[in-house]
Amino acid sequence: MTWANRRSRSWRLSLVAAAVVLLGGVAAAPGVAADAPPKAEECEFSVQKDVPATMRDGTVLRSNVFTPKGNGEFPVILMRLPYNKEGALSFVYGSPDRYAKACYIVVVQDVRGEYKSDGTFYPYRSEAEDGYDTIEWSAALPHSNGKVGMYGFSYPGLTQLLPATLTPPHLVTMAPAFTSSDIYDGWTYEGGALYQAFIQDWLLSFLNGGVISKLPDGAKLRTEMTQASRDLHAKWYKHQPLNNFPPLYPNDNRIAPYYFDWIEHPSDDDYWKRWSIRTRYPQVKVPALNFGGWSDIFLNGTVENFAGIRAQGGSEVARKGTKLLIGPWTHGGSGRRVGDVDFGPEAVVAVGDLHMRWFDHWLKGIDNGVDEDPPVKVFVMGANKWRTADSWPIPGTVDTTYYLHSKGDANTANGGGTLDNTAPATNEKADQYQYDPANPVPSVGGRFQSSVPGGPRDQRSVEQRQDVLVYTTPRLTKDTEVTGPISVTLYARSSAKDTDWTAKLTDVSPDGTSMLVRDGIQRARYRVSLEKPELITPGEVYKYTIKLWPTSNVFKAGHRIRLEISSSNFPMYDRNPNTGGKFGADTTTQPASQTVLHDPEHPSSITLPIIPTPVR
Repeated sequence: MTWANRRSRSWRLSLVAAAVVLLGGVAAAPGVAADAPPKAEECEFSVQKDVPATMRDGTVLRSNVFTPKGNGEFPVILMRLPYNKEGALSFVYGSPDRYAKACYIVVVQDVRGEYKSDGTFYPYRSEAEDGYDTIEWSAALPHSNGKVGMYGFSYPGLTQLLPATLTPPHLVTMAPAFTSSDIYDGWTYEGGALYQAFIQDWLLSFLNGGVISKLPDGAKLRTEMTQASRDLHAKWYKHQPLNNFPPLYPNDNRIAPYYFDWIEHPSDDDYWKRWSIRTRYPQVKVPALNFGGWSDIFLNGTVENFAGIRAQGGSEVARKGTKLLIGPWTHGGSGRRVGDVDFGPEAVVAVGDLHMRWFDHWLKGIDNGVDEDPPVKVFVMGANKWRTADSWPIPGTVDTTYYLHSKGDANTANGGGTLDNTAPATNEKADQYQYDPANPVPSVGGRFQSSVPGGPRDQRSVEQRQDVLVYTTPRLTKDTEVTGPISVTLYARSSAKDTDWTAKLTDVSPDGTSMLVRDGIQRARYRVSLEKPELITPGEVYKYTIKLWPTSNVFKAGHRIRLEISSSNFPMYDRNPNTGGKFGADTTTQPASQTVLHDPEHPSSITLPIIPTPVR
């Protein structure tokens, strides 16, 4: 069973909806006419299984190759994935048959060490070089015209971007979806905190596939790891220390030695920098269709990849041709219902149609208007409409500051915390709470976390906790559109040598529903730099910046804007034990007394990117 087969129930349902869209063509993708004419050509094709390709170090990787029949030459569409080439992520993109019928050669490859491919699987390590070699091998296949495009989401997004930084000569375009710009920041860690729910469940689940199946004791291991995955919430997420996680067999290097390497490298050091994409945009010379969702765990990377290639790409065609499309979805979604919200029929995108149109333009030279599409197309939640723009952030955005206020009574949604555009003018009493890692604030919705259902979800249960500070605006007198990156400036002190600060932005309806819009975290020791951690002095006030990542949401007239501040969001992020010790080595935790200041010298605030004229 692959990682993709073991998602949470809510995510599986969203994928079923996506598959219905793909197979039934319920709605055209944004920018695609609903009455688009059928393709002019259709090909019969043959399928070859486990076709070997030899990499530069002699390792043999194997692919399924779908080849149109006849004597013509055809462009190639390539996917490289660790989740079994037999599946080919068809639940999102449709079967490779569809592209082969449209007269493309389709190559779907198991990455190194997975399923039918030889070698040892170690995430990210070989993907740039193996991807380069496979692109060039694909370009030389019988009946290939030498033009190669790539597609895939999540890890198969990285298997496009990483080789693209090596500038393979036959790569023409790519469509990386729901993927990141950096393996450390925004894939494994955020703000210095570990993506615990995602990382641990991802490894337990997808390892039940290709890697484990090759081992002589694979059946036993698969049974044990499947059970551990089921027991994550009840048993394993709170296990300490992180660097000795029994379900991943710390003493067995056959299983997941890389997990323990990731824990051993909690800072953005050279271990991670070798795989960073954001530092290599000038080496990317092909246009990319960047596709993602507001509730995806890799959202920030998707947006950053678009902006980075548009600004720094290594060719004019890359800079001008790269596009961004962000919907309201979680990881891999394209349907109308996300979390607790039905975003309506306009949220539905036919991903297969979108890709066909993209590849027809870039690989076949069909004049179908792709080059004339707006560079940016984002779904505005609340209004449930699409907005287009020429660049990101949206031109004309007004960054607007909302300040925190209270009389020291902002604990819970029933407290006195308020939010407005007026900076503190008097010495307002600070807010205090106790953060106990033994009783962390539970993750409710948010960015997709694999084992925790994601998307916008009601936060009222969380807002009744004494360790959650709540600041809310008065009811809005007009629709207010927030589209773009968000940040919180927090002045705070702690009794600990290290701790975490979390923030959530919610949309409060007239009936009291507090729907999550965006969340984020900042670990105290990484407040200055993700590369060089610095512990804090207990009792001293520090300034923190919490990046909440981008969003697009209309807060309707009569609604209220709300900010929550706390110190945990578990198990999405690992619990900070408050000890200041070596990361991953703690076997105990200790409570911390937290204080958030909001006075003239310490004007804690949230900055929202306001669009002066909301989308209609």
